[in-house]
Amino acid sequence: MPDYPSLTALDTLLDALPDLGDARRRQLGMVRRELAAALARDALPVAARRNVRRLLETGTLTTYLRLAESGTLRHRLVGGRRPPTSRPTNQARYDCLNLARKAAGLPRLPLGGGAPILRPTPELGRLAALRRQLDQDLAGHLSPGRIRLTAVLALLLDTRSRSGELTVQRVTHLTDDHAGIHVQRQPQHGTNTVPDSEWLPLSDLSRAALDRWLPLRADLMSHAHGTTRLWVSLRMNHTGTLDDEGRATLRPAGMPLEENGLITSYRAGRSRYEDLRRLLPPKMEQLRRAAEDRYAASRT
Repeated sequence: MPDYPSLTALDTLLDALPDLGDARRRQLGMVRRELAAALARDALPVAARRNVRRLLETGTLTTYLRLAESGTLRHRLVGGRRPPTSRPTNQARYDCLNLARKAAGLPRLPLGGGAPILRPTPELGRLAALRRQLDQDLAGHLSPGRIRLTAVLALLLDTRSRSGELTVQRVTHLTDDHAGIHVQRQPQHGTNTVPDSEWLPLSDLSRAALDRWLPLRADLMSHAHGTTRLWVSLRMNHTGTLDDEGRATLRPAGMPLEENGLITSYRAGRSRYEDLRRLLPPKMEQLRRAAEDRYAASRT
């Protein structure tokens, strides 16, 4: 696919955006691929190939959004076809374009893109039941995966942290007695808002979960080069890329767990453990918002 000057300039703008999480970076990559596909099929004005401001102007993006939302610019087929993209995807695309336009000195798009549909959160009673289940689990034998998941869930309930915030937590963020943790808040939707940070108390549940997780983490760390990240991998994996001879680069257990890995472990745990499946919503973000609702209710 041709690498037009406007896309090269767009890459420079996007690379300079601060405080973006992995999810937002992936969404920006999707938008970049779609814009490249639209340019390659001559669907956008010729001037948009040469100038990034022409690429990001309202008229150009109106055409691009219509094509993208119809599914025409999908990178992969879904069931042998290219169906329209979902409303959350459309919203993410719209947010990414506004980030790019802001970086280029342009105002927000005067287009639709209303608020995304949020999945329902668990009732507060289910949160209490989840805490009881986790506390009961900690009294018995747990697999390494269940130990890590229990600790992640306990800290999420206490700190109301997003997946990206959980991922960057370090053992150095814990107080010596594990009664508190420092949380660096990350702006929602990858905005350029200055992130907040705060010290939060941890419940008896979180302290008990950490008492199980930290020794296991130390054992896993003995196989790796060392990291202060709180959440690490449980088994050997690979980087996902091949060397010149077509071999994958293997990584030992105990390597830092990235955001995708944390989310995947949540989904896998919910699927694997029947007693948690009835208590955990499909998405980790739903659980976080439920914890946020509980926190807000406790302060009223």
